[in-house]
Amino acid sequence: MSIYLDHNSTTPLDEHVLETMLPFLRSQYGNPSSTHQLGRAARRAVETAREQVAALVNAASDQIIFTSGGTEANNLALKGVLTNLPCGRLAVSAIEHASLRGPAAALMRQGYSVDTMAVDAQGSISLDAVRRALCPETRLVSVMLANNETGVIQDLPGVVALVRETKALMHTDAVQALGKLRIDFAASGAHLMSLSAHKIYGPKGIGALVADTRAVLAPLLHGGGHEHGRRAGTENVAAIVGFGAAAVLAQQELDTRREHWRELCHYLEQGLRRLPGAVIFSEAAQRLPNTVLVSLPEFAGETLLMNLDQVGIMVSTASACTSGSLVPSHVLLAMDVAPRLLRNVLRISLGKAST
Repeated sequence: MSIYLDHNSTTPLDEHVLETMLPFLRSQYGNPSSTHQLGRAARRAVETAREQVAALVNAASDQIIFTSGGTEANNLALKGVLTNLPCGRLAVSAIEHASLRGPAAALMRQGYSVDTMAVDAQGSISLDAVRRALCPETRLVSVMLANNETGVIQDLPGVVALVRETKALMHTDAVQALGKLRIDFAASGAHLMSLSAHKIYGPKGIGALVADTRAVLAPLLHGGGHEHGRRAGTENVAAIVGFGAAAVLAQQELDTRREHWRELCHYLEQGLRRLPGAVIFSEAAQRLPNTVLVSLPEFAGETLLMNLDQVGIMVSTASACTSGSLVPSHVLLAMDVAPRLLRNVLRISLGKAST
């Protein structure tokens, strides 16, 4: 028997989502840019999915730009915006995902100054740090909605209120929050928001950047006029359709999933606290309902991970994108966690089928 507890890394493809995709992998194979009937059917499917994804985050459908995933969405948000602006400063939080920190580092090599906004011991971004980072040269601020390791939900309204007092644009990586929180792009005040399908029981290889009219984007990929000239390349119709179907399910099941996760996480944390020396991170912060990050100091993290895997229990030691590294989590380092706790960390993330 196997027990999968790594849903923040990826979720299994929902059976209904797969069934929705299959026609576009078989008979409905048209190119959405073609004008014949197969092409028109593909275009209708893409635009329906665009509306479905937009509805999940309360955005307008023309604000949705389909990408190859959350990484491309984050790269497009940063590079796409800043390419069009005079060189200045970029402000990012200390706990951003590698797919955000990577393009920030690339922009720094191109002449941008990057200001890192600190977090407190719970992993919450300090509004004072945001204030200190903002200046007339700040072009863009990026703060994730919920952290992929600790699950901490950030004070996005507080950050946005500060950013809106300046001329800077606001981006948020909502990849990990999607399908776990009720997200309202229109009300958030953010100018840009990154999304990904495979965190909500959709397919891998498809994501989206939500962009309002103030965020003028230079495309990363040049070619045809796809995605209204913002992302060249023939659309991955089957994956886009799957994203739309997963978005509909996420909207329909959101409250049920969250209540299910809250009950299970309460049970899980009660059990973890009985283990000698166990430390659950960010207990005092508002967190995603499915995520627990725990240190078990009496074990070596990677050894414990392998031992669990041998008995069919699948978890990760940190972000799945860096769990193979021996470098301690940058998120926990930013939280100033005691060194003895840094290499003994398990991230347990529940899914809708967890029991």
